[in-house]
Amino acid sequence: MAGDTLDRSRDRSQPVAKLCSNEQLKARSRFLRGDIAQGLIDSSTRAVPGDDTLLMKFHGIYMQDDRDQRSDRQRRKLEPNYQFMVRLRIPGGVLSTSQWLGLDKLARHFAERGLRITTRQTIQLHGVRKPRLRACMQAIRDIGLDTIAACGDDSRGVICGFNVQSAPVQRQVASLARQTSQLLIPRTGAYREIWYGEDVVYKNQLEDPDYGETYLPRKFKVGFALPPVNDIDVYGQDVGFIAITEGDSLAGFNVVVGGGMGQLDTRDDSYPRLAEPAGFVAAERAPALALAIMTIQRDYGDRVDRHRARFKYTLDRLGMDSFLELLTQRWGEPLQPPRAFTFTHNGDPQGLQQDSEGLWHATLEIANGRIQGALQDQLQGFVQSFAGYLRLTTNQNLILGGIEPDLLETSQWRLDDLGLAARLSPSLQSTYSLSCVALPTCGLAMAEAERIMPQLLQRFEDSKASFGLQDIPITLRVTGCPNGCARPYIAEIGLTGRAPNLYNLYLGGGFHGERLNQLYASNVSIDRAFELLDPLLARFAAGRQAGEHFGDYLIRCRIVQAIAHGSDPQRMIPVLEEHS
Repeated sequence: MAGDTLDRSRDRSQPVAKLCSNEQLKARSRFLRGDIAQGLIDSSTRAVPGDDTLLMKFHGIYMQDDRDQRSDRQRRKLEPNYQFMVRLRIPGGVLSTSQWLGLDKLARHFAERGLRITTRQTIQLHGVRKPRLRACMQAIRDIGLDTIAACGDDSRGVICGFNVQSAPVQRQVASLARQTSQLLIPRTGAYREIWYGEDVVYKNQLEDPDYGETYLPRKFKVGFALPPVNDIDVYGQDVGFIAITEGDSLAGFNVVVGGGMGQLDTRDDSYPRLAEPAGFVAAERAPALALAIMTIQRDYGDRVDRHRARFKYTLDRLGMDSFLELLTQRWGEPLQPPRAFTFTHNGDPQGLQQDSEGLWHATLEIANGRIQGALQDQLQGFVQSFAGYLRLTTNQNLILGGIEPDLLETSQWRLDDLGLAARLSPSLQSTYSLSCVALPTCGLAMAEAERIMPQLLQRFEDSKASFGLQDIPITLRVTGCPNGCARPYIAEIGLTGRAPNLYNLYLGGGFHGERLNQLYASNVSIDRAFELLDPLLARFAAGRQAGEHFGDYLIRCRIVQAIAHGSDPQRMIPVLEEHS
């Protein structure tokens, strides 16, 4: 790509001593090796010592501990109850039945909390202990999967939406998502060396040519959406590809750049941001374009202030015009103008859906993505004789895909016999509600999310029903911290944890995922949040226009002010009169 050699030297020209500590660690890690291998065999602790836990994220592994036990173990002078979360790389979330059964088996053998579908369309295993980590990673390899770059300062797992309207387009977009994931993962031999025991020759300078020794400044997320469904929340991606079709053919993609959900509540210069349109690209060139954009973030992202290192801040600092000039230099030509499209919602299809080629797909609700106990047994029993495939969704559900018409009735019987049929018809509100893992294992969590979601959801449904809104979907997202893993800043109602039982309440996001919400009240309990929400729901019920969504109503009535694409934090100012 033109200009690439010159631009790539930018971050390396900075003295390592001036870079943030994470950058210095990566620079001396020998392409993500560090001392991980030695730490795995250290029997004096359940942890991996030192800074190697940061490097392990690039391998798809987080070291955690059970925070419910911290105080008691500290009082008894015991080290924390260390364990590991292993996150897989599953581009587009598609699994064969043999892979699902393999995951089920290794989760029973290695993990302590079953399987969990994440908001990035993959599987996490929670509660893997250090002595079994390497065996777990090899078991994942043996079913044709891996965990490389599922975490860390690299291109995270590439996600892909689902739309049954055109099966050929769906297949083509899913294939491009897999190609993009494969193109953007690190090439370091450290992964195979540490986890598979392969004899890899350390190449020093050339082992990861697309990343270099310091990789990216922060994580980098890529997603593919298929209108009219925005199930992946494409505007929350660093790079989003929006499929543009001509009949049953994929013409290409509108490209949007600069999205990101995380923020720090303690910094005014930290904010969520929606991706902005950059142009249109032919379908087959999408993977290479994603790489070109990623190299701009590699070379121009902030490596001194880690909290300002995401691509959204790089784009704001460069400006869209300068970014597009850089991209043209590397790409060799400017992008074409964006083309017209429409989004209608950002939820998963409910129940049974037939695609354009006659195959059926069944969406099973998986509350908060957690699969363990009886549900894990039920799914194992079904998949053992299932002839289709499985698709994880970014809304934490499970789609049983590719059911032949003559097997549909048999599949329905089996779902009913195994107690799974009710999951085809979940409550309306549950299909538009998300939570992150939060406590007890996430080290960033300041409040509950997954564990309180069942009670919170029931309370919200009861409140809606009391105002006659039970048939009106409202997007609701809850996270245990401001980091935004469940995409709370796009929701019509978002709650982000601040302290035990205290949350920031955000209102007014777009139902289609096209608009950020805004801070409405700070540091409120769940009880207080409902005290603020109930009058607004009552007003919405009495004054909504035909087809109007809750977030749109709040904007129209100036209960909160609209924010377009972009990120200017000075415009994130709520109208305070409604909760004075």
